[in-house]
Amino acid sequence: MSEPVTNIMDLRALARRRVPRAFFEYADRGSYDESTLHENRAALARLRLRQRVMIDVDNRSLATEIVGQPVSMPLAIAPTGLTGLQHGSGEIHGARAAARAGIPFCLSTMSICSIEQVRAATDTPFWFQVYVMRDRGFTRELISRAREAGCSALMLTADLTVQGQRHREIKNGLAVPPKVTLRNLFDIASKPRWAWNVLRAPSRSFGNLEGRIGGADSLTTLAQWIANQFDPTLSWQDLAWIRELWPGKLIVKGIMDAEDARLAAEHGVDAIVVSNHGGRQLDGAPATIDVLPQIVDAVGGRIEVLFDSGITSGQDLLKALALGARAGLIGKAFLYGLGANGEAGVTQAIEIIRRELSVTMALTGQRDARCISPDVLLRTS
Repeated sequence: MSEPVTNIMDLRALARRRVPRAFFEYADRGSYDESTLHENRAALARLRLRQRVMIDVDNRSLATEIVGQPVSMPLAIAPTGLTGLQHGSGEIHGARAAARAGIPFCLSTMSICSIEQVRAATDTPFWFQVYVMRDRGFTRELISRAREAGCSALMLTADLTVQGQRHREIKNGLAVPPKVTLRNLFDIASKPRWAWNVLRAPSRSFGNLEGRIGGADSLTTLAQWIANQFDPTLSWQDLAWIRELWPGKLIVKGIMDAEDARLAAEHGVDAIVVSNHGGRQLDGAPATIDVLPQIVDAVGGRIEVLFDSGITSGQDLLKALALGARAGLIGKAFLYGLGANGEAGVTQAIEIIRRELSVTMALTGQRDARCISPDVLLRTS
């Protein structure tokens, strides 16, 4: 009998066994020397929590709001590319699990299932993440499709106008849609459940880009396509154009600097995500938790500050809340759950973090997730 799953790292171990190496490492690894990837986790681990006792912590509440949306806990599922190749129909499973849990799900432009496929399979509105392309007509079309699907928020990712190199993707010969080669034959053949789920899914390529990539069937051509199509001229002035197309809630993801946070607030976005793309873009950037306090100070409550890159436990989430985040987003933790056990695994990941957050709140003397302050952290200087 298998051991019980007790934390996110247990789900990671299962996903590693059940997902072909190229796709598992796409989710798991970072860019260049992966120093930022590792620092995201190390910086969170360095923060110590202040244990409190003899405080009434019965009837704890984790409920809050994110960009005006009531949620059951301060957590959302971040946009992740190739989700449907961690597990067939992965985006649909993620959206359904998030809806049941009462938290937002954000669909990526680089998803395997399209906006329309996810909308047809779910009843709850989801967020959509957009990249700005050189072909602004295509970007306009993506935003229009998100509006037609009833998406409740648009998330503009600002930190991938140029792609950081991820060595493992090149070494693994990552291909979309997946190809059986001599190199990966045994790996895929040893994972029949994964293959069966992917074959049954409504899409095995980039659903939102169908007919636009033109033969991008390996990492090399995909990287070339990104280099040719993602627009490095993106600037703050483009937000006015996006606002014309999208009157709803607008979130900018990829903020790592106080000055950029102030600019975001001045340009009228509803929220920002403090994110270094999970250590997958600028290697050598600081950990997100280390820059979070100065970014919160810079915006002064004018806009909501969300946090990602490194959350793998409820303790991590509590630390981000303590330093001023309204909520956290999970990417890797979500994908580990999905790869480990599909929709049920996503639910496991969410509920693990929910339980850990609730217990950690109790042991630090907290009853309301909306009122977490820096006082829960032990001052070491």
